[in-house]
Amino acid sequence: MKRAHQLQPLSRQHHLGLHIGRHAKECADNPEQIAEHWQALSSYMSDMRHHFQIEDNLIVAALLPHQSTQPEVASILDTLTTQHKLLHELTADIEASQENKSDTVTVQQVRQLANLLYDHVRFEERELFPVVEKYLTEDELDVIYEASPDSIKRSNESR
Repeated sequence: MKRAHQLQPLSRQHHLGLHIGRHAKECADNPEQIAEHWQALSSYMSDMRHHFQIEDNLIVAALLPHQSTQPEVASILDTLTTQHKLLHELTADIEASQENKSDTVTVQQVRQLANLLYDHVRFEERELFPVVEKYLTEDELDVIYEASPDSIKRSNESR
């Protein structure tokens, strides 16, 4: 699906999340695979902090004026907020249990986070971004692009 060029850097980050999530959803119940998938998931979630900030601050702020008059926007914002909260809480819970050394990461935790991440990325690509493209102005989209890390931009992106 063709994506507005201003959202392409964020979509590139999503591609990696889909890959990591898809593989981790099928994690075998053995310590090596659990550790490998947990490392990939936790590293990805850590790397995505700025990505989440762009969505939570810039995208949400730009869509808020449409929330009261456009039910699809209200629904999208509710889902986005809920999913981001769940992703952060689950990641924090797993990290806290590891820091306390009270528990090791379980295959259920890995699969739960993987499923949530995979479903979230699909939601953003299939539902959030089309709404963003529909309601945001070029200037608002440009602000999102400018806030995206240079490391995920391509020099040949049509600007």
